[in-house]
Amino acid sequence: MQSFNFHFTTAAIYALTALIAWLPAFSSAGGAPAAPARARMAALRAVFAAGLMVHGFALGHSLFGGDGLNIGFSHAISLIVWLVILAYFLIGFDNQFLRLSALYLAPIAALVALLPVAMPGQRIVHYAEFAFKLHFVVAILAYALFTVAALHALFMLFLEKRLHEGALPASMQGMPPLLRIERLLFQLLGVAFALLTLTLASGVLFSEALFGKAFQMSYKTVFSVFSWVIFGGLLLGHWKFGWRGRVAIRWTLIGFVLLLLSYVGSKFVLEIILKRV
Repeated sequence: MQSFNFHFTTAAIYALTALIAWLPAFSSAGGAPAAPARARMAALRAVFAAGLMVHGFALGHSLFGGDGLNIGFSHAISLIVWLVILAYFLIGFDNQFLRLSALYLAPIAALVALLPVAMPGQRIVHYAEFAFKLHFVVAILAYALFTVAALHALFMLFLEKRLHEGALPASMQGMPPLLRIERLLFQLLGVAFALLTLTLASGVLFSEALFGKAFQMSYKTVFSVFSWVIFGGLLLGHWKFGWRGRVAIRWTLIGFVLLLLSYVGSKFVLEIILKRV
């Protein structure tokens, strides 16, 4: 019951965050004076931080509160979204990405925070070794950072198109230079690739411990390896041949889709469609 209340509280705080972010647009449309930008950003940051803390507490209770590790579909998605929001909250870029996150990601986070309530299906792993839990956390961190990278790539594509058209939305005025955003994309990809490499390597070790086999041929494994090859090739091409721009965006999105199919897709099919835990 306590966890149930925290999920609803999290959704309410994220909804309030989105409302604060969108309030200037509503005020200007209605002719009402908007609050000073500095005070509005301070309130936005404080409410956003509160949402992240409550969301993190609710996830910690749901994931680790029992006698095993809950890696169910809804809890995993909620954790990935929390990490994505946290990454953009920390990146900041002089409040620009923080404001965009509040505008567009906070409403999504409000809905996702309720997933464990709407779909409370659990998949409890009683293999309680610390190393296995660490493997799970590293894997989720890798997926979350690749999600941030994919959103970054889409944002770069949108920003580049609008810059060429000379029609940048008011909400994106004052953004950092596109090259700076692109450097951040490759930094994110580098860290996420390292985490994905650790995930695949440790997965082989735990496959031996759990199933007696070093390699499990499954859709999840195949898609994970394909995405690892694509991201590794992209990073190598960027370092050796200077790949960037549309090439980087295209391969980032292709690799992310494969990674999405490997983890989220397989869990959704097993737990939601086939009702297997």
